Amino acid sequence: MTAMTDQTGSRPAARCAICGKPAAEPFRPFCSKRCRDVDLNRWLSGVYAVPGKEEEDEDGQRGDRAPEEDRRG
Repeated sequence: MTAMTDQTGSRPAARCAICGKPAAEPFRPFCSKRCRDVDLNRWLSGVYAVPGKEEEDEDGQRGDRAPEEDRRG
């Protein structure tokens, strides 16, 4: 199988992660500042999210309860 290469032949031709156009070296892995900014906005607005596991405190309690609730008993 032959990989597509860019004009220098050193790297496989990459596609923009947003629009699919060929990536430009100054904005890699994007094709332009616009696509780079679109991606940043998606991260900052919560469109992209890294799934995580809710951790427990050292006492075995979840972190979602207020400390006052623990003392009322």
